[in-house]
Formats: sequence, structure tokens, C-alpha cells
Amino acid sequence: MYICFAEYRISTEHRESYLSCTEGLLTDSLNVYLYEGINQPNLFVEVWQAKTAEEADRIKKERCSERSPWSRVNEWIIGGAEKMHIWTFKPAHTPEKVD
Repeated sequence: MYICFAEYRISTEHRESYLSCTEGLLTDSLNVYLYEGINQPNLFVEVWQAKTAEEADRIKKERCSERSPWSRVNEWIIGGAEKMHIWTFKPAHTPEKVD
């Protein structure tokens, strides 16, 4: 299992618009979870699950694309889409395959 992790800060004045929009996006999207920092209000992370590195790469490209339904939230990111950070993570420890 891989995850594609997008992190950004939303401006306070657009928080309610952001939350309303993402509520609908989460309903329509599979394998994505949205979290807010406890110690850093308005700092959000999207966690997209993928089965392979290739799928995670596709998710990252789609998320960065202007055609993505999620691109709507970019207008509320402080500094715009350029301030969204996206990384892909893989498991640090994987069991050895036994043949």
C-alpha cells in the first residue's frame, strides 16, 4: 500500500467554503481521507491510498491537474497551488516474500 500525501494551509476567511467543498469531494472520492492539524488550525492533509507506486503517481498527477475536481480548493490555499506539497510514501518495512 502506498499513500499520496498532499499538505497545504487554507486561509481563515475561506475555511467554511473549503470545508463545505471538501465535504462534497470526499463523498464523491474513493480512497482519500482529509485531516486537519490539531496544533496548526487550517493546516490540512489529504491522504490518498494507492495499491502501487504507479497508481500513486497517477493520483499525484491528477490531483495537480486543473481538471481534477479537487483543484477547486487550490483557490483557498495560502499562496495558491504552488504552496501545496505532495509526496508519495511507501511502507518502510515490508515482509520478505517466501518462494
